Amino acid sequence: MSLWLGSTPGWADLDHPENATIMNFPLLVFALSLVILLLAVVIGDFLRGKIHTLNDVERDDFGVAQNATLTLLALLIGFSFSMAISRYDQRKNYEEAEANAIGTEYVRADLLPARDSVKVRDLLRKYLDQRILFYETRSRAHVAQIEAETLKLQNELWTAIKPAAAADPNCVLALVVSGMNDVLNSQGYTQAAWWNRIPVAAWGLMAAISISSNLLIGYGAHGRDWRTLLIVPIIVSIAFLLIADLDSPHGGAIRVMPQNLISLSQSLSSQ
Repeated sequence: MSLWLGSTPGWADLDHPENATIMNFPLLVFALSLVILLLAVVIGDFLRGKIHTLNDVERDDFGVAQNATLTLLALLIGFSFSMAISRYDQRKNYEEAEANAIGTEYVRADLLPARDSVKVRDLLRKYLDQRILFYETRSRAHVAQIEAETLKLQNELWTAIKPAAAADPNCVLALVVSGMNDVLNSQGYTQAAWWNRIPVAAWGLMAAISISSNLLIGYGAHGRDWRTLLIVPIIVSIAFLLIADLDSPHGGAIRVMPQNLISLSQSLSSQ
């Protein structure tokens, strides 16, 4: 087990590249996708009228290319949705791990001398409150404040157990040190999971294939029945919305709620 040495793995400010993308705003992703895909259909329809109208023989060959492109788009959306779901589940698992680590260390604090035990438990309650706020807040400015306060509490927690561990290093106090190490490391794993987003290259590939698909739909249309031409852009935009929502920890409507941390907080308050 690695030893925490005063700096949490994965800490960075809000200017981290993965925290400053359009993918943090799912509704904006939906709006832009719908506009761009509708424009692609219109351009495809315009090119059909200006360049060449497909005859029956050409339409059969064109249909093969169009179906292949739509199939590839469906596969990309499916894989991306699966990636977003797995990352969402990972964030849920780390929230549970954080609650277990804090609860375990709160109990192990009894192994410390009385004065140190009281101090560590008080700091753990404050730390728990900050972790709950981290999951619940949507404001990026507020997140920066929470991260700064969390880092401060982490340093105080580690400092609080060092004197007792250094004065009497034994297997009992080693449990306390190990438990605190788990508390601090679990936050780093959580932060890393929140930064583990769908790659920009994957989004770019989906965008390129979806635009190409809608160009082909517009070009291969038999006429200008816009009710039919609207179907694919709307469906694909909704799929992008859902993927971006799942993939955005703070910006989406589908978010990991700190149920385990809140339950632990209520349990400690009752004590």
